[in-house]
Amino acid sequence: MSSPAPSASPADPVASSEGAIAVPGLKRTLTTLSLVGVMYFNTSGGAYSLEGVVAEVGPGLTLLIVLLVPLIWALPETLIVAELSSMLPVEGGYYRWVQRAFGRFAGFQNGWMTWVYSLLDMALYPVLFNQYLAYFVPGLGGPARWAVSLAVIWGATAINLRGAFRVGRVSVFAGAFIVAGFLAFALAAIPNISHVPWKPFSTGGEFGAGAMGLALSTVLWNYLGWDNASTVQGEVVDAERTYPRALFLTLPLVTLGYVVPLMAGLAASDGTTWREGGWPQIAEQAAAFGGRWIGGWLALGGMVSALALFNSLLMAYSRIPLVMAADGLLPAALAKTDERGTPRNAVLVSAVFYSVFSLFSFGHLVTADVLLYSLALMMEFAALLALRIREPGLRGPFRLPVGAAGVAVLAAVPALVLTVVTVLNLRDPEYGAPAVLSALAVAAVGPALYAIARRGT
Repeated sequence: MSSPAPSASPADPVASSEGAIAVPGLKRTLTTLSLVGVMYFNTSGGAYSLEGVVAEVGPGLTLLIVLLVPLIWALPETLIVAELSSMLPVEGGYYRWVQRAFGRFAGFQNGWMTWVYSLLDMALYPVLFNQYLAYFVPGLGGPARWAVSLAVIWGATAINLRGAFRVGRVSVFAGAFIVAGFLAFALAAIPNISHVPWKPFSTGGEFGAGAMGLALSTVLWNYLGWDNASTVQGEVVDAERTYPRALFLTLPLVTLGYVVPLMAGLAASDGTTWREGGWPQIAEQAAAFGGRWIGGWLALGGMVSALALFNSLLMAYSRIPLVMAADGLLPAALAKTDERGTPRNAVLVSAVFYSVFSLFSFGHLVTADVLLYSLALMMEFAALLALRIREPGLRGPFRLPVGAAGVAVLAAVPALVLTVVTVLNLRDPEYGAPAVLSALAVAAVGPALYAIARRGT
């Protein structure tokens, strides 16, 4: 993949009625292919963690959720984000969209919730790395696992410090390795298919509302993040066209990447024996040939996926403190870029926080993760509706062929999903209720932090 000639990003258009400040020194190096790679790891990274959903609620119910979520959650989000990214192709993405629609206070709240959400989200990937490392090196103790987590975090940080182009290139090659691994697994499982993949439909009476809530949260988490890469639109070539194009290429890639290995694996093996982190063992059980070899490929793929997920998301999330600092809401040092156009300080500070949060457990993290992300996402949906009404002339190359009422209906569907998931999570005293209440408490801190930030400007 050849490197495009870097060019300085033009000043971002005004992103707020109160006057946002553009970030100087950015370079446009991300093309459609590299952006697809980044988006793939902003949202997916392969079918890893879905084997745990099968263990929670059963094969048939897992397949049903995995097929419905893209229709009632990912597709509406993708369409709305595509219009916003085409309308306002600016560095900071969703933070700038909300800021333009509702002002600096609302933009800060969106940025705050996203930042806290990122702390939770990024702690998941070192955990996943260790899960699949255990296939090769079983029995690692707690200190060793944390050391591995730090290696993942700072390895990805080193890639990020080389610039956005390098992150995009790594994402493309890592994505190809993972997609090929699951495709090889599906092909090897075909001769062993002995039953329909959706039987048994569920685990019977063994799961309740709490387990269902956690399963839904995990599948939603596997479809979250279509707006994440919008934060680097100031570093994308022809951003107003490239971002929507990359969205519509990545969504089917992600969906098929879940459905194909799940269908093949469940039809060729006993889904009731599946466990979280179990893809290598599933390959050995389901594959008619090369099971051990493919199992090792999937285990290595899990490690590659976790590193690439952290790598691409570190780039996306680090741009939030970058633009907030440019607006004077965080220390000015976070707004500085180096000769590559990389916000070095924002990347390094982000990596330090993520190192600390890697100590938390997966179950608690994923539930709060989904809720905080969803609250921020609802602000973005509301931003499109507000901009459609107040600034009808503001449009980009891609625009949904519906009016404001159609946008409201489209946004209402994922909002309803969020409500259902939250209610189900509240029924789980171990993971759900504490995580939901903690997420709401964190969101409530935002106004006080904004008042402090304003006094510092």
